[in-house]
Amino acid sequence: MIRWIFKWVLRLALLAVVLFIILLLSLNSIIRIVMEHNIRSQTGMDAEIGRVELGLTKPTLEIQNLKIYNPQSFGGTPFLDIPEIHVEYDRVALAEKEIHVTLLRFNLGELDFVRNENGQLNIDAMAKTPKTKSHGTATPNFKKETGYDFKQIDMLNVSFHTVKYIDLKNPANNREQIIGLQNCVVPNVKSPNDLAGLAFLIGLRSNHFFDPLLAHPQDSNTLQSILNLFGVMM
Repeated sequence: MIRWIFKWVLRLALLAVVLFIILLLSLNSIIRIVMEHNIRSQTGMDAEIGRVELGLTKPTLEIQNLKIYNPQSFGGTPFLDIPEIHVEYDRVALAEKEIHVTLLRFNLGELDFVRNENGQLNIDAMAKTPKTKSHGTATPNFKKETGYDFKQIDMLNVSFHTVKYIDLKNPANNREQIIGLQNCVVPNVKSPNDLAGLAFLIGLRSNHFFDPLLAHPQDSNTLQSILNLFGVMM
């Protein structure tokens, strides 16, 4: 009887080990699927992620080839193409319900502004969602939405390659601008205001790309929407 019990306990232990190994091998795929679902449910935009890798022995998160598409009201056209997001974080702070990122490397390959056939700009449609002023906090309602306090990003490394404007009603207005920003380092990011210099540099490299977007009264929120995209709340 004791031998029979021992045999089944051993089998259950081996099964638990096998299931744990399978979970570890599929963990990154599970995280990728959850992230795609969350982006879709929160923004209404379809998302595709090429690869997600969560470090098990070191506090890192790697996201590669993230692509987000506009909703059908904007033709399902591309919105963001992000080849890489690399995050290194403080595990001790995370255990204490705090977000302390030691390194964030963000490579924005392409950002597409799309005007649909009704004359509405995709970024303005996003800006119409209610926002709360930050008053010096890194993200409005961040703790309320996540349960975590945001502390800071020790080192932010940003690259930004291309921005496009796509007019679905009049393709003759389509244009493209190479920003060509490579490995721009911003230290000690504690609030969105710390990114104002980055937004200014992107504006200088845009060669007045955004000026026509501001020429229409209905696009009065466009500049603010662009800044909000990079985390600058004014």
